[in-house]
Amino acid sequence: MKVLLTGATGYIGRRLIPVLIRQGHSVICALRDAERLSLNQSEVESGKVSLIECDLLLAHTLSSLPKDIDFAYYLVHSMSSSAEQFDSMERKMATNFRDYLDTTSCKQCIYLSGIANDEALSLHLLSRLETEKILRTSKVPLTVLRAAIIIGSGSASFEIIRDLVEKLPVMIAPKWLKTRCQPIAIRDVLTYLSSVLDCEQTYGETYDIGGPEILTYKEMLLGYAKQRGFKRWIISVPFVSPKLSSYWLYFVTSTSYSLASSLVSSMKNEVIARPNKLRKLIKTDNLSYEESLELALGRIKQNSVISSWKDALSSGKITPHVMRYIEVPEEAVYEDLRSYRFDESKFEQVLHNMWSIGGTKGWYWGTWLWKIRGFLDKLIGGVGLRRGRRSQYDLVPGDPLDFWRVLVADVDQRRILLYAEMKLPGDAWLEFNVNKIDKNQYSFVQKATFRPKGLLGRLYWWMVYPFHFLVFPGMAKGIINEPMKNSN
Repeated sequence: MKVLLTGATGYIGRRLIPVLIRQGHSVICALRDAERLSLNQSEVESGKVSLIECDLLLAHTLSSLPKDIDFAYYLVHSMSSSAEQFDSMERKMATNFRDYLDTTSCKQCIYLSGIANDEALSLHLLSRLETEKILRTSKVPLTVLRAAIIIGSGSASFEIIRDLVEKLPVMIAPKWLKTRCQPIAIRDVLTYLSSVLDCEQTYGETYDIGGPEILTYKEMLLGYAKQRGFKRWIISVPFVSPKLSSYWLYFVTSTSYSLASSLVSSMKNEVIARPNKLRKLIKTDNLSYEESLELALGRIKQNSVISSWKDALSSGKITPHVMRYIEVPEEAVYEDLRSYRFDESKFEQVLHNMWSIGGTKGWYWGTWLWKIRGFLDKLIGGVGLRRGRRSQYDLVPGDPLDFWRVLVADVDQRRILLYAEMKLPGDAWLEFNVNKIDKNQYSFVQKATFRPKGLLGRLYWWMVYPFHFLVFPGMAKGIINEPMKNSN
């Protein structure tokens, strides 16, 4: 069967690809930038994945998509965009996709939405409902799965819970912590998504999906603390406004402010699944909250996180076509270039350290200075340093890396190129290369490039320039000299 998958680089879509391959389907991934989707060897060797570039906001680009598809997944959300934009963006994308579906041989469209059974729904949940209504006007039968909080390594909900519990022994928390929800494991979401495919009983139907427990957000935080063996105290106060709550999440966790604002507005709504017939159609034992936490933490420990909400470009500042930034400009730029020789005996060590930079590892010298820079970035609405990495020992193009975005991570060429997503009066790149000099000698080359915008950009460069004499040599020497530790 030919399956069209939108949102293939997103948290859910990226994890659905191998599931569909195992079921024997051919998967056509519709994405804005094909170079951002890095397939693993088994996915490539299957020969069942093809990539087509299009932008759902631009109707004319959908003409590149095939008409002879059998099924389609609509897994596109704009939750990380500004609150003023995401509802209108979702309407436009849904309308364009509906019009495209009506020109195809598609037998079923599957949409992952949010549980919306409460009154006075948030703008985010109302937007999900509006998307459902638009897709239902297509001649193609729609199957809607409405999920609550999704728990899995890399999910926004899980990462926020993790950040709060890991960092705060005592929490003065807003009253929405008393709101009830029905969390569901990412494994179960994927099971439902793949099982309703080509299931005619589900055509035209809507199903709420949730785990076996109904918990408050406070109980979820304390459940995570118990799983990790932490003692945590949570004090709920009634007078914290939604805006203050959003800033609280923004500064304490790795989330962006727009996502924090969307989450807070939705947390006033109880998201509890209504009983339905799906469990009779799909025989599965849903994981408990404790089991889903255990599975997620195990994935993190094994460095096998497949996808993260941070992979979305809307979590940063660059345009969808991230690879346009690969060509680092050479004119009208400032550069800081460091080059050091090292013996062949350190070759594996240097490469290992290059690929481990950032995240929990830090920056090899002056990590506290990077943290200060990240905090200042947060203060002015930037992404800050808390995004970390998807995996501590693996990098692929499109990955977030603290307040950078990975543009190139080429093992064969021994090259990493990062683009800055922090708030800057210009554009910045950071590049690492290992080059062979002769039989037993290599060079490690580290280059920082800054393209200023106007006078403010030039002033910024010269203000931070004194720190370069400390940070950049220390970082380069740390990458060369720090002993390699076992990554297992």
